[in-house]
Amino acid sequence: MSWPWRPAGVLFDMDGVLTANNAFHRQAWQEVAAEVLGLNLSEHDLDTKVDGGRNPEIIERLTGKYPDAELISRFHEAKEGRYRDLAFGKMQEVAGLSAYLDVLAARGIPYSLVTSADRVNVEFGMKALGLGERFGTRVLGEDVTRGKPHPEPFLLGAQRLGLNAADCLAHEDAVNGVKSAAGAGCRVVALTTTSSEKVLLEAGAELAVADFTGWAAWLS
Repeated sequence: MSWPWRPAGVLFDMDGVLTANNAFHRQAWQEVAAEVLGLNLSEHDLDTKVDGGRNPEIIERLTGKYPDAELISRFHEAKEGRYRDLAFGKMQEVAGLSAYLDVLAARGIPYSLVTSADRVNVEFGMKALGLGERFGTRVLGEDVTRGKPHPEPFLLGAQRLGLNAADCLAHEDAVNGVKSAAGAGCRVVALTTTSSEKVLLEAGAELAVADFTGWAAWLS
């Protein structure tokens, strides 16, 4: 893999980027949306409305109405708890990730987590993947007022690295995540763990790859 540009920093989404865990989130969404919202989600709903973003904004996409605080809390606890039950003991890092992070560290290129997940899910994922010490700089769902596809998460991620978003490379897997990163001015290399290459490129990614295999060499 060759890449003709050396970024000042790299911004990583978590779900679908550090680990291919989207199937667990989708199953949890289908089960809890039926139970709590009375909605039977189709694959089209999952593809276009669920992937990428925070739960209240996703519920608004699905129902046309922003949920009240009670529903936000009830849905969040049920859905994220079910996700963790489904994912427990089954999460693995995307191929090539650790080698890529090693090279970034060796080259002095800082990186940050930029995710819609909450603190509990982030700690759950980091522990499962053994990455907690790697991602000291983080932007979580509760750190922003406007989630993906709004550019705020990636603007904040770059800011926390002391960088301009336009000087950063972002890795995303969902259409709304790509739109968020591209809208912030980042150059985006997407992963096809969740969405097809076609839709990721249409959303604003410059390149779509299956995993991080070979990315350890692009800075050499």
